[in-house]
This record gives sequence, structure tokens and C-alpha cells, in this order.
Amino acid sequence: MSAPSDSPLVPDWLIVPDDANALAPHVWPDAAHRDDSGELVLGGVAASDLRARFGTPLYVLDEGEVRSRARRTRAAFDEAAAQHGTTAQVYYAGKAFLSTEVVRWVVAEGLAVDVATGGELAVALAGGADPARIGFHGNNKSVAEIARAIEVGVGSIVIDSDIEVERVAAEAARRGIRQSVRLRVNSGVHAETHDFLATAHEDQKFGTVLARAEEVVARIRELPSLDFGGLHCHIGSQIFGVDGFRESATRLLDVHERLLAGGPVPVLNLGGGFGIAYTSADTPTPIEELSGAIVASVAAECARRGIPVPALAFEPGRAIVGTAGVTLYEVGTTKPVQVSDALTRLYVSVDGGMSDNARTALYGAQYSARLASRSSDAAPALVRVVGRHCESGDIIVDAEYLPGDVAPGDLLAVPATGAYCFSLSSNYNYVPRPPVVAVTGGEARLIVRGESIDDLLARDMGVIDAARVTADGAVAAPARKETA
Repeated sequence: MSAPSDSPLVPDWLIVPDDANALAPHVWPDAAHRDDSGELVLGGVAASDLRARFGTPLYVLDEGEVRSRARRTRAAFDEAAAQHGTTAQVYYAGKAFLSTEVVRWVVAEGLAVDVATGGELAVALAGGADPARIGFHGNNKSVAEIARAIEVGVGSIVIDSDIEVERVAAEAARRGIRQSVRLRVNSGVHAETHDFLATAHEDQKFGTVLARAEEVVARIRELPSLDFGGLHCHIGSQIFGVDGFRESATRLLDVHERLLAGGPVPVLNLGGGFGIAYTSADTPTPIEELSGAIVASVAAECARRGIPVPALAFEPGRAIVGTAGVTLYEVGTTKPVQVSDALTRLYVSVDGGMSDNARTALYGAQYSARLASRSSDAAPALVRVVGRHCESGDIIVDAEYLPGDVAPGDLLAVPATGAYCFSLSSNYNYVPRPPVVAVTGGEARLIVRGESIDDLLARDMGVIDAARVTADGAVAAPARKETA
């Protein structure tokens, strides 16, 4: 049955489900299911067991799902590249979600790692990533970050501006190293997505406009401490279909062909941004279809120009980890609100919010939700899942149908939260960030410790250190800090 068509308060795509307990295919990890009692099971572990052991809110990451998607993505691009006489390297885009455990998983499945800051580089190294298989992005890398990347032997630094050409060259020369670099360019292809997620149009902070690529590459080639490794482009995020990638590749190959006259251009990196399903209405393109179509397009364009097909590189993050993540919350209050003469919305408040999932407020992202601790035969009710923060925009799931008897104490699960939720988390309203738990084969283990109130206070220099309180209750002066 369709949602009420007379109300703009309900998205056109949202329909009243026949079963408000059903888990939509492609939105949840493959292993997610309900047991005989109706409880949600993730990686073989019941939701109530996860709550009892780790509390809520809780990020749950299905290790098998991450590994399977990493394997499947690598195999898809390997096969597509081999069909056209070239190779493809898949980097895991660490900004989606990064921890040492996740690094170990993706590296074990044959992926390289893409980082964008010194902090992400440190995590990748601590997780055992081979520095030679790390790519370092960023539009404003500090000199210290560049120096560290060169020092540890990062395989490729992605140049984002003229200034970075000189910075990387200087740091490499200082160490007597010839550093491999790629140039990030803007192809002018604007992915059909939210403006803040589209990153290849010219009026934004990333990369060099395509018209200047040859000039910048000429400078790179002049510098003996730099080794030009090819072009890089990223057209956006949460992209369905292949048309944008095809057009972007065509424009890049125009420049690639001209650059060949001045020397080798070993790699063409077409970025990532492959979309996933957040709701039952989403229909992401299978990775095998994406890889086959993109690589075939590159090969056809190279054949038309009479040039060799370069080695290719891709940088999926969300497509690897997004669907593997489910966030568990406990319902605190429910509140029916009459939003029109014909429509009542049930507000369901949970113990997390925009501090653990900023995407709805930041991008207007859409999510799904399901009761996790039980199933219910109650008629579906239109709900909005909201958080505990002091913001009216503190919305986790804007519109969903849940059983109408959802009540305080119920466990609620929000799927497809593996990408960018942990990465964008904050301490807004002094709420501690949740832990991250990996589940697989019926076992759960902590992979990122959650924060406590003590953790938040530990950085506040105004908090009185108990060690400074003397026996008579007076406060001793703080120890004098020695300075150089």
C-alpha cells in the first residue's frame, strides 16, 4: 500500500510494509536474520546479548560482510581488468571507517589502503598495511604529514595543488628519495548526488582543474625527487550507475593521451563513490556490473585513441563497509504528534543521535530502522527516529514504518551505518562516543572501546585533579610544567 499521497511529510518512495519486521534485502548484512523468537541476530549474535554485554548505543560491524565485500570487489575489478589486458588495484577508502582491525581484514582480502590524514596513516600502519600499498590523499596535507608519509615509504601521494608539488618535492629531496605521486584532477563530471558529496566539479576545494593538468604534470616531471604515477579523479559519493564514471574516464583519457608524449603515465585512478542501499527503495548497481562497464569503457576509449590501457585503480570505502554496520539503540520515549488532519507521526527517541550518526543532519541522508529485540504483529505506524541532543534536526531516521507498539526499552536497529557514522561521530552535548563491536560466527569482540564521562573530563584542564587535594581539603597548586 502506498504512503498517504496527500502529505509531503511522507517521502514518495516510502510504502506501508506488509510486514514491519521484515529485513529488506541489500540493506542488511547477508547474515542478519530473526531467530525463532523474532529477535534480530547479527553475525550469529542476538541483539539482546550485544546490549547486555556492551550497552547501547552500539556500533556493530559484521566482519564476514566486510571481508566478503572486499573479496568480491577485488575479484570483480581483477577479472574486468584481465579481460582487457591490464591490472586493477583496489584501495579501501579509510575515511569511511578505519580501525586497526578493519585494516587487517581488508589487507588480508588483498586490498590496498587509502588515507587522508596523518591520523589515518598511523591507524593503517598500526593495522599492518604495507606502506607501499598506501595512497595518501588530502587537500591540505601538512609538511609534517608529508614528511611522515615519505619517511615510512607510502606508495603514492596524491598531489592536490601546485603548492603540494613543491612541498612533496622538497621533503623527498631532503631525504634523498624519489617519491611517487599522482595528480588529482577535476573532470567536471558532477555526480547526481547531494552537492556536498559531489567532488569533481570545479568550484570546490579538491584537485586541479583538468585544463591545468598538463602544466602541473610538467612541473612534477621537472623535479628529480618526484616520480609521476598518473592521474586521479573522484566524481562523488553514493553513486548508482556507470554513466558518470564513463564520462569522467573519457575526459581524463584525453589528458592522459597527451601526457604520454612527455613520458609514462602508469596508472589511471578513477576513485570510488559506489553507492549502497540505505532503504528498500535503493537499487545499487552490482559491483560486477560496475567494474565490467567502467573498465570496458576505458579500454574502448584507449583503443579509439590507439594507446595502451593503463593500470587502473579504484577507491571504494562505503561499498566495502557500509552495509556491514548496524547501530543498536534503546528506545527511551515515544510521542505521537498530529502533523496534519490525516496524519500522525510517532516520534521515537533513542539513546544516541547526531553524535553517532551525523549524516541525516549533514546530508539529509535516508535510513531504515527495525525493532531488534522482538518482532510484533501490531499495525505499522509512521515514525521518525530521533536522538537525545538539543537540536530539532537531531534525526536519525526521517521516515519509517515500525510496529505501532514500539515502546520504551525496545531495542532499535538502524542498518547500513558502517560508513561515515563512526568516522563523523562527536561528543556533542558531552555524549560519549559508542564502542564498536565486531561480530562473526556467533562471537562478538570489542574492536574500538567506547568513551566514558571520565574520558570526556580527562581533557578538561579545569577539572580538579584528586591528587592535588590535600588532607585538609585544600587544593594544592598544580605542578609547574617545565619548558624548553
